[in-house]
Amino acid sequence: MTPTIRTGQAPEKLQRAEFHARFMQAYQDPAFEAVAESLQRIEIVAWEAYDEGRKAPVTRKAGPGYADPDYELSVDWLAAKARIDAAQDAWKDPRTRARVLLVNGSPRNDGTCPGEMSKSWRLTELAREVLVADGINVDVLDLSLVTSDYGRQIHPCKSCVSTAMPLCHWPCSCYPNHAMRQTGDWMNEIYERWVAAHGVILVTPTHWYQATSPLKLMIDRLVCADGGNPDPTSTHGKKADEAKALELDGDGWNYPKHLEGRVYGVLVHGDVAGVESLRRNLCDWLDWIGLVDAGAQARLDRYIGYYAPYATSHDALDADTDMQEETRNVARAVARAVGELRAGKLTAPDRALKRPRPK
Repeated sequence: MTPTIRTGQAPEKLQRAEFHARFMQAYQDPAFEAVAESLQRIEIVAWEAYDEGRKAPVTRKAGPGYADPDYELSVDWLAAKARIDAAQDAWKDPRTRARVLLVNGSPRNDGTCPGEMSKSWRLTELAREVLVADGINVDVLDLSLVTSDYGRQIHPCKSCVSTAMPLCHWPCSCYPNHAMRQTGDWMNEIYERWVAAHGVILVTPTHWYQATSPLKLMIDRLVCADGGNPDPTSTHGKKADEAKALELDGDGWNYPKHLEGRVYGVLVHGDVAGVESLRRNLCDWLDWIGLVDAGAQARLDRYIGYYAPYATSHDALDADTDMQEETRNVARAVARAVGELRAGKLTAPDRALKRPRPK
């Protein structure tokens, strides 16, 4: 018996006047007055898309290999899935060059309001230099670009998994939602970059004891990499009742770990408090999704300019040559672990064990 689907939280759809007000928020520059009539015509189309719920206006049949090959899937999703599959094939190929994804979790850079680069960026560069010297292909994912690049966004996770795990698709099918103007989502590219990597290093500051906003957005959206459903036709899109039935069918959902077997390192820094708990949280998350830690020296938390002024924090990093070397050691540990993992010399000791309570 499928559980009751609880509804009633979502508000009513926007009325036309409110839609107009929100649509025009993007066009406050007086320069748009010269094209007001054109904007009105565009708004009519946008309203119709919203009113009719045209989330995925361009689709094609899923084709062979899917539970329902005749189901119409978004071409955006199909393209993302194809890139992820190609990245996974390259990751498995022993002939490919070792690749490490180096993630800068700070939202700060000198191209927008802060006016200065972040310390995380400098630490990321130290790690990158070590990896490059080791002959590793380094992919730097600078999450600060969500604050400084035009139209670059990571939309929030909608928590489909809490309705039923199979409703959470791999890769995420929640975006783009063209009807809601929820477009420009960076995650389809980010999924591909995670899949292609043999190792991942997170470098991040601590914000109010927590991960930074862009880092947390990325982490939440990576939920589909841990148990996500690679076949949206099995739930016919976002059909909650079908997803619940699928999760409860037979022996239950198998929670595939789509990023399993990659190596990780973590570097967390701060100025007053919270670095240790954040480092533990990030490592616990990476352990949970099936990554393999590269050793104690690859899991680092440090303070820079402890209780010192923010204005001199870069100077404090300049003076802390020990931390600079510890940062290099994070990269060295990950580089060595990647080599051992690809050579078959490094595995998670519990990899073959079956979880009695998978989730």
